[in-house]
Amino acid sequence: MLRPSFLSPRVLVLLLMIASTSGAQTGSSDLSPALRQRVEAMLRSKADFPPATTIEFSKHGPSDIPGFDTLDAHFSSAVTGENGNLPLIVSKDGTRVAQFTSYDIATDPRMKVPAEGRPWRGGPSDAPVLVVGFDDLECPFCARLHQELFPALTDRYKDQVRFVYQSFPSEGHPWAMRAAINADCLGRESSPAYWAAIDDIHAHASEYGGADRKLALAEQEIDTEAEDQGHRFHVNETQLKACIQKQDATPVKASFALGEHLGVTKTPTIFVNGAKFEGDVPITFVFEMVDNALRAEGKTPPPRQNAAMPQNQVQSVGEPPFKQSH
Repeated sequence: MLRPSFLSPRVLVLLLMIASTSGAQTGSSDLSPALRQRVEAMLRSKADFPPATTIEFSKHGPSDIPGFDTLDAHFSSAVTGENGNLPLIVSKDGTRVAQFTSYDIATDPRMKVPAEGRPWRGGPSDAPVLVVGFDDLECPFCARLHQELFPALTDRYKDQVRFVYQSFPSEGHPWAMRAAINADCLGRESSPAYWAAIDDIHAHASEYGGADRKLALAEQEIDTEAEDQGHRFHVNETQLKACIQKQDATPVKASFALGEHLGVTKTPTIFVNGAKFEGDVPITFVFEMVDNALRAEGKTPPPRQNAAMPQNQVQSVGEPPFKQSH
């Protein structure tokens, strides 16, 4: 049976029907004894309450749903001490009780996935579609996504799509954190340098550390990669080397915390104008999602081409992400 917490507003709409009987009360501030008994019987049949739990009800004013009043069910166990509150709504005719969560969709969903201050590539800041990827530089599936999917989107949509990466290194990838930090060091100096490093690291991720996958060697090679890209793009090499040496993980952990807040649990994960898609995403599906995003912005998508990618090209990693220290 369900614990009471599953009756908290975690689902969009959970409609619980109560058989209509005589004695239903309409619009009063308290529940009639008959209605109170029916609501309590329904709750006890749906939830696995702790032993010796009592349930008290308090009915408030009208809810946001026409024809329903707000109703709080407070439960408390005399044995375990557990207690909590279940926010419900009850119909004015006393025949139905419901539980739901109201979500604010007035805000542009892309605004809920911040991209400001991050290195970008592709379209301008006012491009109609923003793709934000949560990336792990040691993740082989992220590498496939990076090398196959994003170039295809760029080829199809040109400057209609703007790309931004956020870091989400897995704890199972020993050099992923260092690579993310080094890439951010480059990103502070030059977006092109950042993306050149991302391209190279993803392309050669399987080679770092040599045949024995030695961590010290991999980290040295990753440092050299960042320094080489800095030299190539004429960044301030003194500042870049100081940043690499410092290994300040604060920006990476901020990206990671953002991902957790947005419900990211694995890599690769991408957001297309705020809509989240995890792993195992064929390119034709992403084309459809970007086309929908363009239409929502009043733009006409380019003609569909016969582009296809094997579905095993982009998969979810399923590894535990890097855990932040608190």
